[in-house]
Amino acid sequence: MKRILGIDTSCDDTSAAVVDDTFKILSNIVSGQEHIHKKYLGVVPELASRRHIEMIWPVVAEALQTAGISAGDVDAVAVCKGPGLIGSLLVGVSFAKALSFGIRKPLIGVNHLEGHIYANFLEPTPPSFPFLALVVSGGHTSVYHVTACGHYEEVSRTLDDAAGEAYDKVAKLLEIGFPGGPVIDRLAHQGNPDSIRFPKPLLHGRSEFSFSGLKTAVLYHHRNNPNFPVQDTAAAFQRSVVEVLVEKTLRLATARNVTRVVLSGGVSANSELRRRMMDETAARGMQLYLPSPSLCTDNAGMIAAAAFHRLEAGVVDGLSLKASAFLPLGSTG
Repeated sequence: MKRILGIDTSCDDTSAAVVDDTFKILSNIVSGQEHIHKKYLGVVPELASRRHIEMIWPVVAEALQTAGISAGDVDAVAVCKGPGLIGSLLVGVSFAKALSFGIRKPLIGVNHLEGHIYANFLEPTPPSFPFLALVVSGGHTSVYHVTACGHYEEVSRTLDDAAGEAYDKVAKLLEIGFPGGPVIDRLAHQGNPDSIRFPKPLLHGRSEFSFSGLKTAVLYHHRNNPNFPVQDTAAAFQRSVVEVLVEKTLRLATARNVTRVVLSGGVSANSELRRRMMDETAARGMQLYLPSPSLCTDNAGMIAAAAFHRLEAGVVDGLSLKASAFLPLGSTG
């Protein structure tokens, strides 16, 4: 049995995990920084990278201890190489390179977006190829046609804000807290989505997403109606985002004659998105694959899972591995 130690420091979570070649999670430790960034209503890159430096070794040590192994027992070290915050990425990549060199085990750099897709392979029933994957998070909103391990074709992306970014910005202007996704999701359950009809940016005739106009509509509504129930605003905003994500993704799946749909990324933990995607895929006779909520957000388990096909193919990296803030996902991503 082979085991990979995964490391992820792409944004504000320091994470390390050990996963075996049956995609069983032996450990998956995440140290968050919400308490640091909450008062700024957003992630401060410099503070994030400093915290990673403090936490990287304790988190890796805990992951190894929880898995019941030592560093020398792993067969490879996998690390998120991008995209993400460059200062944060450098901490993880530098640590992984040093550890790989010290224990004389292969080093594998993993694209963060591929990791999110592979979170679904950590579930009891993983998807079969081919499938269409919606990766939706604070930094990304893209759809990929995945035909095999390592083969990804981007068929849609956002033209401006990512969906998760729009959630955070709307939460900030409504002054309801950070991170915005969980707060808005919770408030939306208490509100009436029919109280406001925000625009639904479908960009007819185009495959891309766009959320900047919706965010602006919320801004003007709140400015002109400061006493309007925030729960209703949250519910109406969330409905528009979810309807666009579901409708455009399933249109793309139908156009490509793909019957398997994978949801991934931090926003895939959103309860309304999960519910609507389950209902709509079922109505169309499609199969839907959802990661557990704990695997939706950034974690090293998904990084380790995504590294196995490279280890099996003998595609590994050397000490020249570099971190990249911008790193599109493609066939070699």
